[in-house]
Amino acid sequence: MKNKPKISRRSFVKASTALTGGAYLLSPMMANAHFFQRNNDSVQLAWLGNTAPKYNQGFTWGTCWPKGKVKRESSFDLVSSEREEIPVQSWPLAYWPDGSLKWTGHAVPAIELSHTAFQLSPTSKAKSLQGMKVEESDTTIKIDTGDLLYTIPKSGNQIISSIQKGERSLAKNGRLVVLHQNVSDEDAADQIMKTNFQGNISKISLEQKGALRSVVKIEGSHRSDSGRDFISYVVRLYFYHQAASFKMVHTIIFDGEEETDFIKGIGVKFDVPMKDELHDRHIRFAGQDDGIFSEAVRGLTGLRRDPGKVIIGAQLAGEKTPAISEFPANVSKNINYIPAFGDYTLFQGDADSFSIRKRTAEGHSWLNSAHGKRARGLVAVGGPSGSFAFGVRNFWESFPGQLDIKNAHTDTAEVTAWLWAPNSPAMDLRFYHDGMGQDTYPKQLDALDITYEDYEPGFGTAKGVARTSELNFWTLDATPSHSQFNDMCTYLEEPPLLTADSEYMLQVGVFGGLWYTDKLQSDRAKEFNEQLDWYFDFYQKQVKEHKWYGFWDFGDFMHTYDTDRHMWRYDVGGFAWDNSELSTDLWLWYYYLKTGKKEAFRVAEAMTRHTGEVDVHHSGPFAPLGSRHNVMHWGCSAKQLRISTAANRRFFYYLTADERTGDLMREQVNAAEALLKVVPIRKVAPKETWGTDDPNRVYLGFGTDWGSVAAAWLTEWERTEDKEIREKLLNSMRSIGNQPKGFYSMGSRMNLQTGEFEKVKTNRASASHLSAVFGLTEIAIELYELVDMKSFNKAWLQYCEMYNASPEEQENVLGNRLGKLNLQQGHARLTAFVAKEKSDPRLAKRAWEEFYAGEGGIRRHGVAKEISGPEVLTPRTEALGVSTNATAQWGLAAMHCLAILGEK
Repeated sequence: MKNKPKISRRSFVKASTALTGGAYLLSPMMANAHFFQRNNDSVQLAWLGNTAPKYNQGFTWGTCWPKGKVKRESSFDLVSSEREEIPVQSWPLAYWPDGSLKWTGHAVPAIELSHTAFQLSPTSKAKSLQGMKVEESDTTIKIDTGDLLYTIPKSGNQIISSIQKGERSLAKNGRLVVLHQNVSDEDAADQIMKTNFQGNISKISLEQKGALRSVVKIEGSHRSDSGRDFISYVVRLYFYHQAASFKMVHTIIFDGEEETDFIKGIGVKFDVPMKDELHDRHIRFAGQDDGIFSEAVRGLTGLRRDPGKVIIGAQLAGEKTPAISEFPANVSKNINYIPAFGDYTLFQGDADSFSIRKRTAEGHSWLNSAHGKRARGLVAVGGPSGSFAFGVRNFWESFPGQLDIKNAHTDTAEVTAWLWAPNSPAMDLRFYHDGMGQDTYPKQLDALDITYEDYEPGFGTAKGVARTSELNFWTLDATPSHSQFNDMCTYLEEPPLLTADSEYMLQVGVFGGLWYTDKLQSDRAKEFNEQLDWYFDFYQKQVKEHKWYGFWDFGDFMHTYDTDRHMWRYDVGGFAWDNSELSTDLWLWYYYLKTGKKEAFRVAEAMTRHTGEVDVHHSGPFAPLGSRHNVMHWGCSAKQLRISTAANRRFFYYLTADERTGDLMREQVNAAEALLKVVPIRKVAPKETWGTDDPNRVYLGFGTDWGSVAAAWLTEWERTEDKEIREKLLNSMRSIGNQPKGFYSMGSRMNLQTGEFEKVKTNRASASHLSAVFGLTEIAIELYELVDMKSFNKAWLQYCEMYNASPEEQENVLGNRLGKLNLQQGHARLTAFVAKEKSDPRLAKRAWEEFYAGEGGIRRHGVAKEISGPEVLTPRTEALGVSTNATAQWGLAAMHCLAILGEK
C-alpha cells in the first residue's frame, strides 16, 4: 500500500473547514475513544505515560487549538471517558494572529482521577466554579483550599506564616534559608566564618486567583543579621482546591563573589507543632524503589520488657497506641527511661549513596541508622493527630541534598528541605583555572584552537546563574500509611500531566509541525524510528553510566567523547558540558512530540530546567545572555543569545503552563540590548563591523542572534498580543527580506526601538554553518506560515536553497560562491523545506542525497560496545563516532525532512 502524500497545514485547515463547516477533524487517539460523544471542536487527552495517577493533589497542563477555531472568550468543559464531568479551571496561554486561542492552560483540583482518557471542549457557556477562597489585604494573602487555610505575609522573612485546619495550627514560620561561609572547606579551614541568611520579601503578587488553582509569586533576597543581602530568589506557591499539599517552585540566583562567597546550605524550613505522645510520633523517609525508613521518636520494640502485639502493631502502623495506663506495668512504669530521638537527618551526598542518622538532641552523638543508594526525597513527621510531610523532586539526581527533622521530641519540631546539604562541602563556584596568561584576544584564540575553550578574564563568573527546584509540602490528618507515603512519593517524582496526542498537535501546526508520527508507515520511517530510538536510549544510558547528576549539572549532556580515555571530555575546555550546542534541547523536544514517550518528556524537561537556569545569566553584567559550552556551565566568554534563546523553552512552557519558564522567555524580549556591552564577534571581527555610538542600535547576526530575538518576540506576541512587539518582529523580518542578499547579508545594526535593520552596503553573500542550527530553522519556518510576508519568505527560501547548493548555483544566484561550509546534513532539512514550498522534485531528491551523504553529520550510528575491566573505572557503553552535536542535528534533520517531504 502506497503512503498517502503529506498534506500541508495550510491545505489541511482549508480542507477540514470545508468538510465540517468549520469544525476541526480529530485524529483517533486511544482505544476507548468511542466512549466520547463526537465533538469536532474538542481534543482528546491522555495521561503522559498512559497510566492514571493513583494519587492526585491537583495539576496543570497546556493544550493547543487550531487557528481560528476557538474564540478568545471561550470556556472549557472536561469530560472523562466514563462521561464524568471534571471541574477544570482554564486560562489563555497564547493567541493566533487572528485573535483565536492557540494554547490554553488548564488545572484540575485534588480529586480522584482513575480515568484513562478525557475530552476537552470549548464552550460559550461559562461555568461558575466553586472552590478555594482567596482574600488579599495590605499585609497578607489568605488562601482557603477547602480544608486548609494558608496565611502568606506580604513582607518580612516568612513565606507562609501559618497553615491551619480549623483552629489547629499544622505548620508555621515557613522561611527560606541560606548558610554562607567566607572560605572553602579545603583552603583555609581555620579561618572559616559562617553566617545565616533568611529570605526577605521584596515583592509579592497574587499571580492567579482561581477557584481550583491559585498561584502566589514571591521575590526577594536572603538577608543576614548585619543587613547584607545575598542570593536572590523567586518562589512560586501553587495551591489546588481540596489538596492536602501545596507545591513550591524555588529559584535561587547567585549574586555573590565566587572568591569569598561559599554556600554551605540552601533550604526551606517550617516549624511543626507536635501533640502526640513521644511513642506516637513517627518519622518516615522514602528510600529507593518502594523502601521506607519507618521509626518512632520513642521506640517500643526490642525492649527488655514486651509491650505486647497490640501496642507494637499500632506503633509500627503509625496508629495511636492505647493510653499509657493500658500498657503492661513493667513497661509503663519505666517508659520515661526509653530514649526519645528528636533529631533525624537523611543526607544524599552523591548519586549513589544516602545515609540516615539520628540523635536524641543537640549536644549528643549521632547514631548511624540506615544506608541506601538513591533516596526519593520525601520525609514525614507527626503522629495520629496529624503529620507534616515535605519532599524535593529529583532529589538524588540533584545531590547534595539533605532532609532534616529537629526537636521532634519537643512541642515544636523544625523541619528543613535542604536543596544544598550543609553536611556536604561548601559550594565552590570559582573558575577552574587561573587563565594561564590569556590576557589578549590573540592568546585567547590560540587557546581556543587547542582546547576549544573561549576564555576571557572576568567572563567565567557564576554571577547571575540560577537554579530551580520543585518541592511539595503536605499537611495530613494522621501518620501516612506506607502505601499512601509511596503514592505521595510517586506524585512528587512523576507529577501527573495530560497531553494531546502527537498527530493532533502535528495537524494543528504548533512548533512548525516539524515531526512525523507513527501514522507514517514506510521503510524510511522504520529506519529513522530505529535510529532515533537508538540515540535517545544511548544518551539515557550515558546519563546513568557517567552520572550526569548534581545540583548544577542535572539535565545537561556532555559535548564530545574521548575515545582514548573511554570517557566524555569533562575536563577539556569547550568539549565538556553541552549547554544547548547545536540544539540538543530541540532534538529532545521534537523526539518527544514524535513519540509521546514519557521518558523523552522527562529528559527534555530536566534539560529545559537546567539550560534555562544554569546556562544563562539572569542578573549581573552578562544578563540575560547564555554561556557557550565549557567545563563549567557558565565558564565560556562567549555570552550569547543562541544559548538563552526562548526557542528552547517554548515546548515545556506550552505543554505544562509553567510560570517560571514563562519568566525565562520574557527575560529574552529585550536581550538584544545586552549585545551593546557584550559583543559576540568582538574577537574575530573589526570594530567597524559591529561598533556603534548609538545606544538604540546594536549589531545582530541574522542567524543565531536574530533567530533568538525572533523566538522571544514571537512568543511574547502570541502570549500577550502586544502590538509593539509584533511590529518590531515584523519590521525585523521585513528588513532582513529587503537586504541585498537576504539572510546571506549575514547581519546588520538593528534599531532597538523599532526592530528594523539597516541595509548593509556590501553586495557580497556570506554564510555561517552555525546560523540555522540554534533554533533559527524552526522559528523561521513557524514565521513563514504564521505571518506569510513575501519579502521574508523569499529570503528564507533563498537561504534554504543556496546553503547546500553547488558553488556554480551559488555564484549564479548570489553573485559569489559561499566557500567551504559545514553541517551539510543538518541543513538538508532546509533544502527539504524549499523543495516542498516550490514543489520541486529535484530539490527533494537533493535533500535526501544531502541527508544520507552525512557530511558534517552522521551516516549511520556506530555499534555500541560494553567496556569493563582495568581500562575503565566502572563498566560503560561506548559508541565510536557519536557526539552530542551531530546526534542533535541528525535527529532534527531526520524528523524535519521526513515531516516536510513525507515519502514523495
